Order: sequence, then C-alpha cells, then structure tokens
Amino acid sequence: MKPWVTRADLLTALRLPLAAAFPFVHQPAWQLALVGAAAASDFFDGMLARRFGASRAGAVLDPTADKVFMAAAFLTVAHAGLLHPLEIVGVVARDIVAALGYVGAWLWRRPTALPARAGGKAVTVLQLLTLVAFIARSPLVRPLAWATAAVGLYAIWDYGRAAARARATLTRGKGM
Repeated sequence: MKPWVTRADLLTALRLPLAAAFPFVHQPAWQLALVGAAAASDFFDGMLARRFGASRAGAVLDPTADKVFMAAAFLTVAHAGLLHPLEIVGVVARDIVAALGYVGAWLWRRPTALPARAGGKAVTVLQLLTLVAFIARSPLVRPLAWATAAVGLYAIWDYGRAAARARATLTRGKGM
C-alpha cells in the first residue's frame, strides 16, 4: 500500500508558498528565482517519486500545486496587462480543463488516474517559458502564449482521448 506522504510530497508542497509569494514579488530577478524554484520542485519531486515511490497524497498534491502556481503567476501576468485576457485563458486552458475534469470525476465518483503525457509536459514547459518571457519583457511573450495555447488544446484533446479509453477499458472489465 502506498504511504500517505513522502519526501517528494514535501518538495511538491514548496510550490504552494511560491505561488502565494509570486504576485507580491516585483523584482524580475526574484520572480525568475520563484519560477526556477517552482520548475525545479516539479522536476525533482517527480524524480523522487519515481525513484522511491509515490504516495496517495502526491497524486492529488502534485497537479494541485502545479495549477495553483500557474494560476497565481498568470494572474500576475494578467494584472500587468502584457497579454490579452483571452491569451491568458489560452495559456492556462489545459489547467482549467484538468481542474474541472478532476472535480467532475470526484463529484461523480469516477476517478480515472492518467499518467503524465507528452502534451501535458510540453504545456508546462511552454508555460514556464512564457513566464520567463513575461518577466524579461521579451517580445516573444505573445508568440509563446499562443504556442502554449495551441499545445494546450492538443493536450486537452489527448488527455480526453486517454480518459475515454481508460473509461472504456474499465467498463469492459466490469462487464457493463
């Protein structure tokens, strides 16, 4: 049986105070440090979980910490006005759909565990690059936002397809 909490979960949990701090940090160097710390936490918590085993809490905590950090960061981007609100929605669309899917699965008591997929990983990398471009006031911030939105739409489709397959396999296995 999986433990409730592991070292990986403690590393994951660090993203929550980073998310809380991001809107209040205005110096670019410190903003980059927060983004770097969040990215490192995400990378190394996954490595620890694969090496030493995942926990039951980690299955919920990791995606939640990711989404909370991105929401706080992109609300800060929205407040700065460098991207149109629809561009912000596009950048975090995958996270919004994933959160709604999780809530729906929980409400209907039909949890479906889906492992991370390449499209989802690509969206996370592009979100981080978009944040770096925002902090650097780079002219690439808009193109990166649009690329993130496009890959996010692909990831939504891909995860939806994977969830449908998992649900169909589960239904066939129960003889329904």
